[in-house]
Amino acid sequence: METKWRWLLVTSIAPIAWGSNYFVTRQFLPLDYPLWGSTLRALPAGLLLLALARSVPRGTWWWKSLVLGALNVGAFFVLIYIASHLLPSSLAATIMASSAGVLLLLAWPMLSEHPTWTAALGAAAGFAGVCVLLLDGSGAVNPLGVLASVAAMLMSSVGYILTRKWAVRESTIAMTSWQLVAGGLLLLPFAAFVEGPPPALDGPALAGFAYVTVIATAVAFVAWFSGLRRLPAATVGLVGLLNPVTGVLLGTLIAAEPFGPRQLIGAGLVVAGVLIDQRRRRVPTGPSRSGRMRCGSCSRWRPGSP
Repeated sequence: METKWRWLLVTSIAPIAWGSNYFVTRQFLPLDYPLWGSTLRALPAGLLLLALARSVPRGTWWWKSLVLGALNVGAFFVLIYIASHLLPSSLAATIMASSAGVLLLLAWPMLSEHPTWTAALGAAAGFAGVCVLLLDGSGAVNPLGVLASVAAMLMSSVGYILTRKWAVRESTIAMTSWQLVAGGLLLLPFAAFVEGPPPALDGPALAGFAYVTVIATAVAFVAWFSGLRRLPAATVGLVGLLNPVTGVLLGTLIAAEPFGPRQLIGAGLVVAGVLIDQRRRRVPTGPSRSGRMRCGSCSRWRPGSP
């Protein structure tokens, strides 16, 4: 149980870092360069982790890295960059929060992880909390921004499930670096062709890219994939709901945005949704061929009753 909670805390680093990414992107990064912005986020982060991992793809991981790099990094970063500038941060974060339910559903056919009632209840409570927390009817809704955010959510959800399925025996740092480098290299020619030379960056933009690259990308993705390979996909999806909570707290602390009863109730529902899924009873699932009983909440075998 202590190990499980430790990995929950590690995994939570990712949505907390990503929750700050909307604010940093909107406030400090250049508006008209989504391709260069995504490339400058992914490629340096991937190269940094590659230097730490000292490992290159082998065998099928050459094409797997390209697939995951496109889903989790290349297209995803561009779509998120666009959504960050076209939508209020609250709406973009709310749409992305629906990935908790999508991961729950995708894990069933792709990973044979059957959804539990606690996971479904947690996802429903968490998403309700996000809606209460963020949706107040204010802010213009740009249809292109909504489309970009929905596409980003769906593509990344598929990419996360495939990462969980494929990366069983690979180093997390190495596998993450391969995806980021592949995604950055896929973006590079499109950025140069569509947007021309890289944008000129002033001091705040350089600081913003440094934060986004190191914290919101390199550290966050390693934490996220570490949790994804050790926890059920549904649980990781619920932890991701901490993303919008972080955004609201940052808005309160940095921009002096109001934090009243509605925000408190919404944040409480999100936290409750994450915690509900952790309350699993340890029940025997039936005897094995050797006559031992398997614990329903862990992978250990224990002696069964006569």
